[in-house]
Amino acid sequence: MREDTIAAIGTPSGQGGIGIVRVSGPDAVAVGDRLFHGKCRLSEADTHTIHYGTVRWKEKVLDEVLVSVFLAPHSYTGEDTVEINCHGGNFVLRRILEAALEAGARSARPGEFTERAFLNGKMDLARAEAVMDVIQSKNKYALDNAVGQLKGNLSGVISRMREDILYETAYIEAALDDPEHMSLEGYSERLKQKTEELLCRIQKLIASFDSGRMLKEGVRTAILGRPNAGKSTLLNALLREEKAIVTDIAGTTRDVLEASAFIGGTELLIMDTAGIRDTDDRIEQIGVERALECGKKADLVLYVLDSSQPAAEEDMRIIRMLSPGKVIVLLNKTDMEGVTDLSLLKKMLGEEHAAAVLEISARERTGVDRLEQMIGDLFFRGDISFNDEIYITNIRQKEALTEAKESLELVLDSIRKGMPEDFYSIDLMNAYEKLGLIIGEQIEEDLADKIFGTFCMGK
Repeated sequence: MREDTIAAIGTPSGQGGIGIVRVSGPDAVAVGDRLFHGKCRLSEADTHTIHYGTVRWKEKVLDEVLVSVFLAPHSYTGEDTVEINCHGGNFVLRRILEAALEAGARSARPGEFTERAFLNGKMDLARAEAVMDVIQSKNKYALDNAVGQLKGNLSGVISRMREDILYETAYIEAALDDPEHMSLEGYSERLKQKTEELLCRIQKLIASFDSGRMLKEGVRTAILGRPNAGKSTLLNALLREEKAIVTDIAGTTRDVLEASAFIGGTELLIMDTAGIRDTDDRIEQIGVERALECGKKADLVLYVLDSSQPAAEEDMRIIRMLSPGKVIVLLNKTDMEGVTDLSLLKKMLGEEHAAAVLEISARERTGVDRLEQMIGDLFFRGDISFNDEIYITNIRQKEALTEAKESLELVLDSIRKGMPEDFYSIDLMNAYEKLGLIIGEQIEEDLADKIFGTFCMGK
């Protein structure tokens, strides 16, 4: 346990019915007693009880409050914890926090309450990181995944793989130490099979990272197309507000305009880009280059074609460069007399891209609802499926899994080369340690501080 006592406001900034000032540490109850006045002293209270009274400091009543008492080790942090539930105005919350600091606590760093929970053995690192994922969840699927990790879904998978690796390592060491009673004959083939199983499980987790990132951060969506195809009008239609400037002048949009919208069951991080065309205008050229770069990095591309103009081979070339699973081709301006034949367009696009073609009028909003449904189908019932599987959501976990995978691949390489069994143990233990980083085994304190420093204040 840490020797000092920390305090912070545990609720978001702004006005609300209730706000919370949290105090945790060995002197939390003593600090609470210096502030709280009610029918009993907090030092005489049982754990997990709530008490009505007032907060007073320097003979002045600051607010009418309810104070919750959680005694170690039965608290979020594993330490004595007092939570002061007061009215949710910024000024009163700051005033009570200042009083708590004057009464003997110090100001908590971002994430320090959860860091203490981790250091005191209340949760492993994977569960601790899931706390912030719960707070930052942007859709039902992200929340379900974060809650699952908070309950230990990922930790359980990692722990079971580490147990398998430790068993194999212990078997090798025991057999080498006592060859008369434990034989390694035929063991290499058994270890090969077990290692391949572990690699399959690790690879599945690594492959989930892109989907997990989209769950957590939103789907990066680029709107591409030639000038005046209706890209900015489409952005406004999706946002249901006039975010982008719309004119008949080609090249109005010269840089990437970003906005977010909740569409098809998830958050889209939408980028409206400059019209793609050959131009001598240097500024517009930069915009076109950025547009193409956005298309390459995006999770989803909405490629807009003007149905009142013949489809250009340049459009077809760009679309075919994009992965079929991440592009929807929109034949826009169907409210005008069209010259683009839909069947011919699908033929030009090729079989892979033809399935994701939709006729719309962004200006009249016809077909936009169908587009939103198509996006939902793509990400929740089609190419990308967010279900009850475990999804890796941060790069630290992915890097640890990748390093564990590399170590297990070295084990397979040693088996193929017929190396002595003690070579297997070295790489097996390295994989064991890398997987341990995910749940916080043998993690250094400065790395823990860095991880928890990304949390919000008061958590």
